[in-house]
Amino acid sequence: MTLSIWRYSHLTLALASFVFVFLATTTGIVLAFQPISEQLQSYKIEALDQLDLDQTVATFKRQYPEVITIEVDANQFVSASVITKNGTALNGYFNPKTAAFLGEKPEVSNLFKFTTNLHRSLFLKSTGRFLVGLGSFLLFLIAFSGSILIIKRQSGIKRFFAKIVKEDFSQYWHVVLGRLSLIPIVIITLTGVYLSLLKFDVITEDKPAHNIDFSNNAFAEKQPDGTVFNATTLAQVVSLEFPFSEDEEDYYTLKQDSKELLVHQYSGQILSQVNYPMTTFLSDWSLVLHTGKGSIWWSIVLLIACLNILFFIYSGFKMTIKRRQNAVLPKNKIAKDTAEYIILVGSETGSTYGLATAFYKALLANGQSVFITDLNSYTTYKNAKQLIVLTSTYGEGEAPINAKQFLSVLNTVPQKQQIQYAVVGFGSLNYAAYCKYAQLVDANLQLHPQFQPNLELCKIHNQSEMDFKKWALQWSKSVGLDLDVARIKVSSTQRKQLAFTVVSKTEINIDNTFVLTLKPNKRLSFKSGDLLSVIPEQDGVARLYSIGKIGGAIVISIKKHEFGVCSNYFYNLTIGDQIKGVIKPNPTFNLPKSKRVKSVVLIANGTGIGPFLGMMQDTNPVVKHLFWGGRTTQSLQLYKTSIDASLNSGSLTSFNMALSQENNTRLYVQDVIAKQQSIIAEVLKNNGVIMICGSIAMQNQVLDTLNQITTSRLQQPLSVFEHNNQIVTDCY
Repeated sequence: MTLSIWRYSHLTLALASFVFVFLATTTGIVLAFQPISEQLQSYKIEALDQLDLDQTVATFKRQYPEVITIEVDANQFVSASVITKNGTALNGYFNPKTAAFLGEKPEVSNLFKFTTNLHRSLFLKSTGRFLVGLGSFLLFLIAFSGSILIIKRQSGIKRFFAKIVKEDFSQYWHVVLGRLSLIPIVIITLTGVYLSLLKFDVITEDKPAHNIDFSNNAFAEKQPDGTVFNATTLAQVVSLEFPFSEDEEDYYTLKQDSKELLVHQYSGQILSQVNYPMTTFLSDWSLVLHTGKGSIWWSIVLLIACLNILFFIYSGFKMTIKRRQNAVLPKNKIAKDTAEYIILVGSETGSTYGLATAFYKALLANGQSVFITDLNSYTTYKNAKQLIVLTSTYGEGEAPINAKQFLSVLNTVPQKQQIQYAVVGFGSLNYAAYCKYAQLVDANLQLHPQFQPNLELCKIHNQSEMDFKKWALQWSKSVGLDLDVARIKVSSTQRKQLAFTVVSKTEINIDNTFVLTLKPNKRLSFKSGDLLSVIPEQDGVARLYSIGKIGGAIVISIKKHEFGVCSNYFYNLTIGDQIKGVIKPNPTFNLPKSKRVKSVVLIANGTGIGPFLGMMQDTNPVVKHLFWGGRTTQSLQLYKTSIDASLNSGSLTSFNMALSQENNTRLYVQDVIAKQQSIIAEVLKNNGVIMICGSIAMQNQVLDTLNQITTSRLQQPLSVFEHNNQIVTDCY
């Protein structure tokens, strides 16, 4: 089955069962407190498994002239119905050790009575029972289809509980809580369906009838040992009904979890035994598992599961609405056969549509004839000169839902003229199949005789608007356009810009690099590895800088470019100046917590050391090894004080440096890593993490070296550790 079938099934089931699931869940939350409140009462008697039934019966008979029943409920409360010496009927809880009366059974509150009726039948009697049972079954199907979607998202069932990439609050917690609540929800739904089937006699409990032959059971004195009562503890008893009279043919009826016994009232012999069918066993356990009776902990689990279901309703519909809002392309103003620029979009969740629409509008504003549509709608374009493909990837390299037909029709649709093309892939580096579908599209277009590339395939991590603008500038230059990339803005709610004060700025070094320290004007929560977004007035294009956190201040390592708008803006700041910016969380590139990860390797070149300046001084007791590559010894002076301080304090365990232009030796960071294979192998072997920050070229060289190390030292390719999220990058 295709991914779209599972997604639409999941949504359709949620819509179809919304009312019933919502009512059943909200009432379930209330009812989860009933067994908890019962368990908190003071009637529980400890060590019932050490009291044999014979002792209990004897104790009650000595205390009361007539005993009618003794019962033990799921809470291990012992109740009885007796007649006292003065002829008064007494019903309630008793201490089985002394037969002392503890108190009457409390009445179930009106709230629980009302909620129970609503939960069971919606006050619609049999019709309501059927609807609630159907709702339970639909909820099970929702859980099942949701599990399939998680398996697809996580690239296989083996990675079902692997780390989730946090792209959106609703999406992240929908998946995380869904995995944690899966088993309780399946139990709730299946037991609910089973109980409904029992109610409508679809499943029947046919208990065998007792068969007693009293002709072979003459009056006998009670045997002192060896009777069933001696061999039965009170913990094994569900109920015991006493004989109505002293006639020999009146007997005890002993009910246990799996069987019912008729016991001779004098000899203690078993007159008849009936074992309950499996349906009775399933019925009893379904009731216990569905209601939580007898267990505070299971009741709490059910309560949390019901709360999670309410969150799933909220987050699921929120994601659907957001997807629907995003998944709308603008209405074309120009016909497909008139347009010179064709934009084809592939998106699973709709997030790519935002950038595609912004790009479309920027081309229109530039006076170009442009047409935009889904990849599935690919056809002939009589006047097209440029084809731009913007596509995401889903699961293990699958095509997005609106792009599944593209590759199959690409070679069947004839284009009469040569068309230049460019492909942009969107994805997350945290997934093994990063931009894989975009690679397939690019490869197929390369093989097509009517298409010629004007740019290499571009891969963009986490829908980065800044990276897309960089690509748009490159593309516009390649086709001879002066595109205003400032117009490429995704219409979404932007975080409010905050003010920062310049605290310090170092002198520029031999590499035209300097370190800028900013202090937030208001209290602000952030971490080393998060991003600072700054939008210069000159061009209105946001720039993202990976930041370090030292003592509540933001530290940025910046390379000044001759015509760099933002780097020159930063360079011209003086102490005390105010700037505006937005901190964007980057949780996939924060220092791991020591409870999960014990050691980390930090790898950077040039200004990529920025976030590590904060991480290496972090008091988090993670063992940290720093590898850094620069040009000369003078390049290091900018960071030497921080590195030395971290080494002296013990927050940084080791430092390895590569200088590419020192003493006519060309030593790069990957060369130093190759010399320190033991550190890399040890960290990865013990579930540690390697963090890489700097240039893309450096990243590629380092990844090749790491792959050689893991293959030779750990007998596993680097991809295994990438799948385990032990390799994280923030490179540009």
